[in-house]
Amino acid sequence: MRAINYSITAIFLAFLLAVTGCASTSKEKSTGEYFDDAVITTKVKAAFVEDDELKATEIQVETFKGVVQLSGFVADRSHIGKAEQVARKVNGVKSVKNDIRVK
Repeated sequence: MRAINYSITAIFLAFLLAVTGCASTSKEKSTGEYFDDAVITTKVKAAFVEDDELKATEIQVETFKGVVQLSGFVADRSHIGKAEQVARKVNGVKSVKNDIRVK
């Protein structure tokens, strides 16, 4: 009877560790969130490349849990707002932090 209880306890603990091991915290991402953020970052960068006004090489993009952070230096003040608008239109973007500056 004890062997069965130990086995059930071991299985339960293994399940609990597996479930909590894949969960994310406020500072860390789960594997799924990591890939989701990578896809969002790629889509935002691609949207910058497609835009005729923006120079994609001037703007850095980082994503954490759907929040996109833009940084870098642009030649024209209007490009700051334009970059934010383009980023907000990408699917999966929850919000945008815009730290772009004018050269």
